[in-house]
This record gives sequence, structure tokens and C-alpha cells, in this order.
Amino acid sequence: MATPAQARVDLAAIRHNVALLKERAGGAELMGAVKADAYGHGLVPCSEAALEGGASRLGTAFVREALALREGGVTAPILSWLITAGEPLDEALENDIELSASDERLLDEIAGAARRTGITAKLHLEADTGMSRGGCPLAAWPALLARALELRAEGVIDIVGLWSHFACADIPGHPSIGRQLEAFEAALKLAEQAGAAGSHVIRHISNSAAIVSLPDARYDLVRPGIAMYGLSPIPELGDFGLRQAMTLVAQAGLVKRVPEGSGVSYAHLYITDRETTLGLVPLGYADGILRHAGGQAEVLAGGRRRVIVGRVCMDQFMIDMDDDPLSAGDEVVLFGPGDGGEPTAQEWADTLGTITHEIVTRIGSRVPRVYER
Repeated sequence: MATPAQARVDLAAIRHNVALLKERAGGAELMGAVKADAYGHGLVPCSEAALEGGASRLGTAFVREALALREGGVTAPILSWLITAGEPLDEALENDIELSASDERLLDEIAGAARRTGITAKLHLEADTGMSRGGCPLAAWPALLARALELRAEGVIDIVGLWSHFACADIPGHPSIGRQLEAFEAALKLAEQAGAAGSHVIRHISNSAAIVSLPDARYDLVRPGIAMYGLSPIPELGDFGLRQAMTLVAQAGLVKRVPEGSGVSYAHLYITDRETTLGLVPLGYADGILRHAGGQAEVLAGGRRRVIVGRVCMDQFMIDMDDDPLSAGDEVVLFGPGDGGEPTAQEWADTLGTITHEIVTRIGSRVPRVYER
């Protein structure tokens, strides 16, 4: 390796996962969620792989992410849904970025950008169906629709989508799922009655978990996120045939023998109970390795799994090799698809009390992404 650590990303796995999810979605379009640098996997290469796998659209949280896709040569339709103060709305319209709005204030801001640029804004109106995060509360939904229709009549916006987001689709049988679908249906009916739900308007609510568990929620489009990268949205129900795309590896930076009673890393949370071999792995919490992984998370080194010992530092952590061989420069695998006996991202998430989303998106920018095509 040219660097002490790499995040290897299997683009064929992403293509496979998208094709699999597209099949699960029936006739619905597929929008690949590539926010947060494609969940830490790399924005442009993963977006291209998703489109090759069958995605027809892409979704980002912020406008600047969508603009980075355009700069990278991606021409597919893109929706940006988290619009905050100071977002470059004029530039978004000039680059054919579709935008989401949840209140009248933002509608008017987008309309202002449309007037300045002379470009009609393509809008997805978001309804809050029970997540109480983004989206317009149903009580305010008629007023939002009315304002959107006024702006459409002016010619500054076009309503191209109506959407919402599940709170608990990854908890099969959760009572909120049915309530949210009922609320979404109510929002769609109000939009239809108001004249805001024409044949070209895309209805969408399904995330990764809903795609694999809620066929009635497909509507016109589905929005896979974590599943696109091969990580199960409902781990207790299996992997659904998905293939993990990221493998995180590092070279052992230093290997040394230490005597019994040696304290390891800060605070000496680990003290050797025998003469042993320690290996230094040049990844730390500055690279996204959770600080409390020490004493819990495992890696594959020297053909066997090893628990991280001592406290994870900013740039490095330690493993105890016993008397097994390890040399400086040997590869250590933190997580991958598990084909070689290495831990998976799901195992890391389970061990550290989090979700796979956090495990992969935390991997920092100084760890280069290396693409296997």
C-alpha cells in the first residue's frame, strides 16, 4: 500500500446491491442516496456505480453535495432535501438540481432564486407524516400546497415530487409505520384535491428498510441509502443478499516484544499478563475509529482475530499478538465483507452499540478510498 491505511470500495458490490434493490422495488424508480460522501464510500465513483446498477436518480442532503456531483460529470437527476440558510440556490437551479421544501418561507426563497435566474425550480414538497424532523406538519400542509400552487401559476416553480420519510421502517411491525402510511395517503389526497399531484409528480417515502419489508410503500420511487453499500437495513432479518462494499485495512506500523506487566496506551487500561508481541495499527479516532473500541472491537491480523487493546489514540491503536508472527508492513483488516474471516461492519456496530451507518461514515478523509471496479 502507498499509504498506511486504505478504505477499499468494491464498486461491483454497489452495482449488485442497486440491481437487487431495484428488483425488490418492482416497477418503482430508484434514487440512490449518496449524501455524506456516499456514506463515506466516495461521492462520484459510488454515484456512477449506482447509476450503472439501475438507479435513475440520486439524492443528497445538501446542495453543495449535488453541485460536487455535477462538477464530477454526473448528469442524472439529483434531489437535495436539506436546504438551510445560505445554500447556493441560484447555482442549484443553474445546475438542474431539484430541491425540497417543507415551509412557505423556503418556498419563497426558492422562488426568489428562480426569478433571479429565470429558471423554473423543480420542487419536491415534503410532508411530516410522523417523524417530527423535516417536513411540513399535516395541519400546515394545505397552506403549503396553496402557496406552491400560486408560485407554480407564476411560472417560477414546478411541483415534481411529494414525499416523506419513515421513522421506524427498520423495526418491523412498529405501530408508527401504519400511521405514517395513512398520513402520507392523506397528504397525497389533499395534494390531488388541490391540483398539485399531476401524473408527472413522483410520490416517494421508502428508505432501505421499507424497500425490503414494506412492498405497499413503494409508490413511484424508492430511496435506498445504507443498503446500497451492502449493509443490512434490518440486521435481525439477515443481509437480503447484499454485499458489503467497504473493506478497511491498514499496515502494521511497528511490532515489538514487551515484558509481562507492560501498560499499553493511555491510562494503562490494558496491562500485559505475560511477555507478548504488540502491533501498532496506524488508525485512530481522527480517522473514525471510535475511542471506546479498545477492549471490544476485533481486527484480523496474522490470520486470526485480535481484540484492540488499550485506549484508541488519535492516530493509532494497539493489538496483542501473543507469540504469533506479525511484521511491520503486514496487513491488518478492521472490517470487510467477512469473506476472509475478518469482522464485518455489522459486527463492529453491534460490538460498539451503534449502527453501520456510523461505522462507515466516520472513516476520515485522510484514509484514501481505493476503488475496485
